[in-house]
Amino acid sequence: MALQWMILTYVVAAEAALALLVTLPSPKLVKKRLVSLVSLILQPALFVVPFAGFQLLDIYWKNEHRLVCTSEICSAAERDRYEKSFFKAQRNVVLCATACLLYWCIYRICKYNKELESLEEVEKRYKEE
Repeated sequence: MALQWMILTYVVAAEAALALLVTLPSPKLVKKRLVSLVSLILQPALFVVPFAGFQLLDIYWKNEHRLVCTSEICSAAERDRYEKSFFKAQRNVVLCATACLLYWCIYRICKYNKELESLEEVEKRYKEE
């Protein structure tokens, strides 16, 4: 069960590294090549959005069908286990939301850089005329 969360954690870490690389100031040629490389990576990396959505649905379903331990019959260990699983679910929701948000940010940054590059080419053509 923890393998899917480990994969999602690594994907979020990779997305954060890519977002950092794309937003760091660098020379135009390096930035242009980096943005084109990241743009090529973005399409296959789209799997993270439905994967995170499925994980969110799984968390929701488990939360709705979870045994609630609020009575005095529950032992301290059972109560601790319930609270621990609740906190893990909250952490996993944040992880899923972060994965989707970082993917969207990287997509928008790459699209912005490509639009900026095309506008610079148009400006260059007008200056030549």
